[in-house]
Amino acid sequence: MMKSVLHALVIASFSFSACKNNSSETKEINTDMVEVNASASGDSKSNLPEIKFEEEIHDFGKITQGEKISFAFKFKNTGDKNLIISGASGSCGCTVPNYPKEPIPAGGEGKIDVLFNSEGKSGLQEKTVTLITNCEPSTRILKIKTEVVIPESLDNKK
Repeated sequence: MMKSVLHALVIASFSFSACKNNSSETKEINTDMVEVNASASGDSKSNLPEIKFEEEIHDFGKITQGEKISFAFKFKNTGDKNLIISGASGSCGCTVPNYPKEPIPAGGEGKIDVLFNSEGKSGLQEKTVTLITNCEPSTRILKIKTEVVIPESLDNKK
């Protein structure tokens, strides 16, 4: 449990120093929004935010090579504190996530948009998006699957 608390503190400090967005539309997250959710002994001090997805794996089925497809992973904060997503990264450059930068209040909803570019891909594809949050556990993995089919016109030229 000590490792989890230390991990959460490292992630929280990273999220405040690693990314600065100069957009006037983006609200900055300050330290007043983050609470230490457990003591060093592992005793819970407060209820945690909790992220619940409608689905964590999405299968696009068959698509044609070169298509760009997207899916919105919808979620709800079912916990009692603000949910903060401090980062999201795709398993490769062809998988690009877009996530809410502002805190999601208890009971609030949001979505993680994932864009997949099938250019140069073929066959079965499984990609992941890793989220860093202030939930326990702090990382969550979303998955997309698809079968990329080469159009017959391109396949015959080989």
